[in-house]
Amino acid sequence: MRARVIVVLGFSDGGRGELHPVCAARLEKAAEISTDDDVVVLSGFARVGDTQTEAELMRAAWKGVARDVVVDPDARTTVENMANAVNDVLRVGAREVVVVTSGWHAPRATAALRWLLRYTGVKVRSASPPGRSLRGSARELAVWPLLPFQLWLAGRKTWQV
Repeated sequence: MRARVIVVLGFSDGGRGELHPVCAARLEKAAEISTDDDVVVLSGFARVGDTQTEAELMRAAWKGVARDVVVDPDARTTVENMANAVNDVLRVGAREVVVVTSGWHAPRATAALRWLLRYTGVKVRSASPPGRSLRGSARELAVWPLLPFQLWLAGRKTWQV
């Protein structure tokens, strides 16, 4: 059976040194849907240089099951999260990717990954914990116009399988 990849996107308002409640809810949702055949990718960087990355904090708090848990501490943007996850998707030969993020963030995150995987036949869907954010929704409206440029930059990356 080919693995499914679950990509969990971090969230931080900077400098906490602990999981932000939004990030914790995303991690909980991922643990709820994961199976022991899945590869889970935890993705997020540290906004403050001397703190643990969001990905490392999520790894320490992970309570789900998975065949493998991959920590991606380098992605600084949603598109970088997705571009870095492409390597894991290709490496395991996944047929499906589930992006776990907030509902207000899911449309842009899944659009980015679908574009990056557009010629592979891999299905991309999202799963979100309950909750809404007017601030998050407003931010998404502001950053959507940047998506084509970010995808162009990501498209210049060479993927390693």
